Amino acid sequence: MRIIGPFDGEYEFLSAFARARVQWEGAEYPTLAHAFQAAKTLNVEEREAIQRARTPASAKRLGKKVDLRPDWESMKVDIMEALVRQKFQDPTLRDKLIATGSEILQEANTWNDQFWGVSGGRGKNHLGKILMKVRRELQEAVPAHSGVL
Repeated sequence: MRIIGPFDGEYEFLSAFARARVQWEGAEYPTLAHAFQAAKTLNVEEREAIQRARTPASAKRLGKKVDLRPDWESMKVDIMEALVRQKFQDPTLRDKLIATGSEILQEANTWNDQFWGVSGGRGKNHLGKILMKVRRELQEAVPAHSGVL
């Protein structure tokens, strides 16, 4: 089985930084990364600043400085899953995710993120696992071709 990762080039659409509008608690964000960073805080002003960030990288930088919600550590994986699930409701993105088949999706990175991805051959790859879970659900929801014309 082949590993897909890092999430760039042909597979950039898998990245949280890829352009794909998502909503979180009534607000629309230009990328999953923006929404995820905004979800870290309950402070409306901090959320709005993240929402306005020009790039996902700047949204991530702002997210590192927010007043972290008290339940963040217990909620972050579920929030990421909800956002990934929403992102791949877009028919084009859904089809691209389904087309990855049964390949292992691995957020390989050089910035030492061993929680969401894999760096230096080590990591929990939570983002990759969520993507594979959502892919499996989407594949099961697509009716198989009967071969009958």
